[in-house]
Amino acid sequence: MSIIINIIVFIIVLTVIVAFHEFGHFLLAKLTGVYVYEYAIGMGPKLFGFKKGETEYSLRAIPIGGYCQLAGEDLDEDDAQKVPKNRRLQNKKAWQRFLIMVFGPVNNFILAVVIMFLAALIWGGVTMDPVIAEVNKDSAAEQAGLQANDTVLVINKHKISTNDDISLYLAVADPKKGSTFKVERADGTYATIKVKPQKVKEDGKDTYRYGIVMKQEPTKGFLESMGFVWKKTGSFFKQMFITVGYLFTGGVKVTQLSGPVGIYSIVGQSRANGLSSIFLLTAFLSINVGFINLLPIPAFDGGHILFIIIEVIKGSPVNPELENKIHYIFLMLLMALMVFITINDIIKLF
Repeated sequence: MSIIINIIVFIIVLTVIVAFHEFGHFLLAKLTGVYVYEYAIGMGPKLFGFKKGETEYSLRAIPIGGYCQLAGEDLDEDDAQKVPKNRRLQNKKAWQRFLIMVFGPVNNFILAVVIMFLAALIWGGVTMDPVIAEVNKDSAAEQAGLQANDTVLVINKHKISTNDDISLYLAVADPKKGSTFKVERADGTYATIKVKPQKVKEDGKDTYRYGIVMKQEPTKGFLESMGFVWKKTGSFFKQMFITVGYLFTGGVKVTQLSGPVGIYSIVGQSRANGLSSIFLLTAFLSINVGFINLLPIPAFDGGHILFIIIEVIKGSPVNPELENKIHYIFLMLLMALMVFITINDIIKLF
């Protein structure tokens, strides 16, 4: 029964995120006069649908993904459907196409902020100051000299602003080399401490433990919720910037990325921690989807934006057929990457 509930929650979370993303494209396309063939939730065969005006609204069989099909993405179909050229995406002004492309990710960011704010209002937020609440007995941190009530200022030359920063920089650090903490003691003095984490076995896998617990005191109230959302949103964006940067420099390996299977596992863990954890996970994943889609890679929204910028710089549009072919090639490469990540996720389960 637990597996079924996890699957349902997983489907709901991804459906909400994708639906909001595609609705951003849909809304701006309608406002700028682009012909919209279909707004679909899910992929694969159509289960249910209806047509209102020129647009078909459908629910499809595979409950992962979705799309907003615009005129201009398939030139042959545009000609077959006799779509007026002034209603095709590529014939709109650059600023209009930019808004259409960017508003998918923007909608993800809006969704994340709203979800976090509601979660903070209903269940309360937590303080995010980088203060150590507890140092586990006989842990690597205790043996190195870290203490309760230490405020962490720097880890491995990275400035620390929140307790999320601590988790982030310890996650990307080389555990074999250890990490250097600069802390402010409760008495106002400063200390620099090198901590080499202890290697332990968990479910047959090597895991590294520092042995510190961060202070997270509950907060309640409207203003406190706004403060929590502000800090948490900034923290999520920082995690994405750092992770993507380390991915390109080799600090984070492709095998460490997660696809749908990995996300399903995380959803199961969040459900065990209550509804508030699911809300925060949904917000985090929504920011992930928005951020990744803004990367200047063909097939992503950021790739389309890149071609718009190239057009503005060179003073003439990129050939639509060439652009569509480039997007198609990169889409195939991304699908291959997703298959690799999914297979790797399945291997991790065993």
